[in-house]
Amino acid sequence: AQAFVRIEIEDINDNQPVFEQAVYVTSISSHTQPGTEIINVVATDRDSGIYGVVTYISSGDPHGRFSIDPRFGIIRTKNQLDHETQSEYTLRIAAEDCGSPPLTSLLMLGSMAVKIVILDINDNSPNFTSLPLSYVMEDVEVGFLVHHVIAEDPDEGRNGQVTYHILSGNENKAFVLDKITGLLTTAQLLDREIQERYSLTVMALDDGSPALSATQVLTIIVLDVNDETPIFLKQLYETAVRENQDPGEFVIKVEAVDRDAGLNSLLRYEILPGTGYKKFKMNSDSGELLTTASLDRETQEVFSIKGNSCHDLGSPSRTSTAQLTLTVLDENDHNPLFAKTHYQISVTEDLEEGSAILDLFASDKDDGLNGEVMYSLIDDTFGAFAIDSVTGSIVTTKALDRETKSQYTFRAVASDCSIHLPRSTTVSVVVHIDDVNDNDPVFLQNPIRAFVPAETHVNETVATVRAEDVDLGSNGAVVFSLMTEETVFQIDAKTGDIILHEPLASKDFSTQLLVTASDQGISRRTATAVVIIFTEEQEEEILFSHSLYEASVPENSAAGGH
Repeated sequence: AQAFVRIEIEDINDNQPVFEQAVYVTSISSHTQPGTEIINVVATDRDSGIYGVVTYISSGDPHGRFSIDPRFGIIRTKNQLDHETQSEYTLRIAAEDCGSPPLTSLLMLGSMAVKIVILDINDNSPNFTSLPLSYVMEDVEVGFLVHHVIAEDPDEGRNGQVTYHILSGNENKAFVLDKITGLLTTAQLLDREIQERYSLTVMALDDGSPALSATQVLTIIVLDVNDETPIFLKQLYETAVRENQDPGEFVIKVEAVDRDAGLNSLLRYEILPGTGYKKFKMNSDSGELLTTASLDRETQEVFSIKGNSCHDLGSPSRTSTAQLTLTVLDENDHNPLFAKTHYQISVTEDLEEGSAILDLFASDKDDGLNGEVMYSLIDDTFGAFAIDSVTGSIVTTKALDRETKSQYTFRAVASDCSIHLPRSTTVSVVVHIDDVNDNDPVFLQNPIRAFVPAETHVNETVATVRAEDVDLGSNGAVVFSLMTEETVFQIDAKTGDIILHEPLASKDFSTQLLVTASDQGISRRTATAVVIIFTEEQEEEILFSHSLYEASVPENSAAGGH
């Protein structure tokens, strides 16, 4: 007799929830509204019933910016986010089943990581930090540095990249503004007597989309220099004076004008030596001519006085004959001078952030603030370099990577500290990034599966491995070798060709080769690939030797450790 027996296997809670991914990465805009769904994490449990029902728990969010649906693993925003406040968040998500006790996902010490990047938006307008007032002497040459327009924008990338433009007030093209550096220079010769004040409406515009801007009215005062000669209102003065009058008699008043300003336009009058000039005196301030003695017409009827000598109080004075001794005060008439016309240096890409790579020095022959030099960079260094404004030392501001950018070219500016009329000099700096062996070889395919017919001839290539290393020279030159001694197969160290060295033993032959790719740096870096070789009659199955690998790593371990 026969009977069928049905055996049902009852489930026990012996499987932990498992996430589909080890790490989730997503990005959202700063405009994202609270309550928006941004990502859905998924974990599965192979058990059945309540043992297979998964709930989700979030951690690593002390300020409560996000929420997670415990049933479906949907992560949403809870508050308005701001890139300038915090640009990225990392949440730890754990998954538990509903067993008693519950089992928790073991991935990454009990949790899975969700990295949320907050993308910058153009939500900040440029803000002017430079003063809205500047002074310039009217006799400066074309191209003279008048003012440095500076505006800051806290946004990142193009959203914070500011250019400068003159909107109005420069109709006669007296000035030119470098839109990148903000340096305002003269484009024409100035004349205070024609125009003594300019009001330029300057705009700072970021490169966002849409772009944001700010405007500033920059007032430029043209300072007077003593470039105008006094002019008498009349070329010939005629008058009559009574004889036999007491000394001090008013004779005539002469008058001249000077188009300069301030002390440059204040005039002093005097009488030039000549026949009978001692019988008269001139009020040096008012230009009034008085007698110093009683005159006698019979003795002399006509006096020819020379009243055309007047000088202003400018520095230097404009005069016809007077000799003037001047003490020359310093004028800012020297540019800072770098020790070299350009700088070029090579540094290795493994320099630590904050390392000094070059010390610039510029001297200025002027005195006081006019000779005190400050340093700055005016070109984009892609965030890689900064300069100490006082010492001129250029330092790195981030880790360098030759494989990302192998050369930087920018300009350094040495400016003096003159309050009104600063002068500056620019020098080019080229920084070459030298390679270090900081990249492992990378196999283009791993593992590699090769079908080899049993009748394959000896010395025939059965498979080829390929690997690349982005380093330079010997640091990026890759050679291949087999990790274990092998008699059936050999590998060409340069080409990666795997060659049959002995006939195959059987028609159902299969094997696994471990191939090492090594660069030729001083401290060699390696990578390993698996090559599975089998005949057409048999296909090798890849299996891990263990289903779970566990290891302990001390904190603060150096990068690259095993």
